[in-house]
Amino acid sequence: MDNNTEKRYITGSIEIEKRDGDKESRTISGYAVVFDKASSVLGGKSFGFTETIGRAAFDGVDMSGVIATFNHNFDNVLARSDSGSLTLSMDNTGLRYSFESPNTTYGNDLLENVRNGNVKGSSFMFTVRDQKWTYRDEGVDEREITQVDELFELGPVTIPAYPDTTA
Repeated sequence: MDNNTEKRYITGSIEIEKRDGDKESRTISGYAVVFDKASSVLGGKSFGFTETIGRAAFDGVDMSGVIATFNHNFDNVLARSDSGSLTLSMDNTGLRYSFESPNTTYGNDLLENVRNGNVKGSSFMFTVRDQKWTYRDEGVDEREITQVDELFELGPVTIPAYPDTTA
């Protein structure tokens, strides 16, 4: 990761899946990215902008080494695509993830916080290969990510940035 790495917090409902015969599921799944939906205003007071992720933004992106964490904390690893514990899939809505929350202190805490509705969003960490800007004389500028360069990490967070995305 370099200085161009960006994090995006996404809001929505985090799901714990219940399957027949399971007493209690540990599967957490949802959308880390929803296409063509605006983020909350990003960038701070002096340079606020909204952002969308285009439908083709992840075309050709290698997702074999993506890590799932809680709150972008790499000390709180939940799953990895290269170990088979993190499943990623793309559809017309966006980028969906799914993993079994580990039986660790933070994995158990996360499950409890999701069940209680305290954690409702997700985020992703990435670099940008290509983007389009629409600058406004009045109002908030708009950025569209048209091509992601690398996707490093994603997972549940407490403060999301995209109000239309589920996790």
